[in-house]
Amino acid sequence: MHFSTQDIQLAGRIKALGHPARLAIIRALIAAGDRQCCCGEIVSNLPLAQSTVSQHLKVLKEAGIVQGKIDGPRCAYWLDRTVLASIGEAMTGFERAAGACCQMAEAES
Repeated sequence: MHFSTQDIQLAGRIKALGHPARLAIIRALIAAGDRQCCCGEIVSNLPLAQSTVSQHLKVLKEAGIVQGKIDGPRCAYWLDRTVLASIGEAMTGFERAAGACCQMAEAES
């Protein structure tokens, strides 16, 4: 069986979101709005060491959910809102499908 490129990519992104620290980082970046955040800003809101936050940011960046750039000694991060929206749309699609299955099962009983 072959999996579509889109499903492989979605699975990787969902896996990247599968840690509470990464969800907290996503929330911090959402709260920043259109502003870019340095790692230190994100660390200040979490009970984690800077090195731990950096590792989580790396996972999110590899998944394409977070973008970043090096500006001298600082690293700036921001959300790729298009990617985050596509993950949300996929989850909504699963929710709709699950609802439809539940309605069909109830109708059959």
